[in-house]
Amino acid sequence: MRVADGQARREPTLADVPEGDTVFLLARKLDRALRGREVVRSDFRVPQLATRDLSGRTVLGHATHGKHLLTRFSEGITLHSHLLMDGEWTATGPGRRLPARMMKDVRLVLETAAGTAWGLRLHQLDLVATTQEDRLVGHLGPDPLRQDWDAAEAVRRLGTDPDRPFVSALLDQTLVAGLGNLWVNELAFVLGINPWRPVGETDLPKVVDRAARFLRHSAHTPGAYQVTTGNARPGQDHWVYGRRHRPCRRCGTGIERRDEVPNDRDRRVTYWCPHCQPGPAPD
Repeated sequence: MRVADGQARREPTLADVPEGDTVFLLARKLDRALRGREVVRSDFRVPQLATRDLSGRTVLGHATHGKHLLTRFSEGITLHSHLLMDGEWTATGPGRRLPARMMKDVRLVLETAAGTAWGLRLHQLDLVATTQEDRLVGHLGPDPLRQDWDAAEAVRRLGTDPDRPFVSALLDQTLVAGLGNLWVNELAFVLGINPWRPVGETDLPKVVDRAARFLRHSAHTPGAYQVTTGNARPGQDHWVYGRRHRPCRRCGTGIERRDEVPNDRDRRVTYWCPHCQPGPAPD
């Protein structure tokens, strides 16, 4: 999913995937569509799983870890998918199909008596034993939206490379899972941290606590999805993200942006206010 500068985001849809709260809410939507339903037909349209069949199994529910989605079935099977930036899930009623123009992007079909779930442009699609999910997500850091959230472990991991730039460290899913560009940019602004300040020079317990509160509020509070300013009106919901050249809501300085540098883990898309977040910026 791509978000243009200044574009407001309201309630999540089945296509919203870039942040942990989006995938968490996607899992809840899929639960409402599939949980407790028996699969009457499955169709994997990826070479590595083309011969696998989930028909006859019941969907037990969906779990997430960071940006990874885990669909659990009876008989101890888990479907893992990572939607990256363009993956999508959508659902249709009984006997309904997607428009023909969308069918070329379908990678998975899960049909039940109540309707059909369609996975489009799914990435890293895997089937594993539920007891072996760690093979696919065990490398991830603590996730604030999971019941096993461990704030102390998140602080410890972030401190293992203290010279790493703040934004880069917070986006590393092996350190803390679930934070994407939007949340990390907004978090840096709210805390007054220059995005390229060494993460070891920040108050890590405070950073981790605020990040967790951001994600949880977005995921669990109606009407608060990805609203960081407290104002859900279109165009008023973010402090800096997507607001290049627009005046800072605090000081009036123009918001700056640095684009991502391919294959450089420390140069990600970054929005910030040079006055409220003083410090050097890369060329």
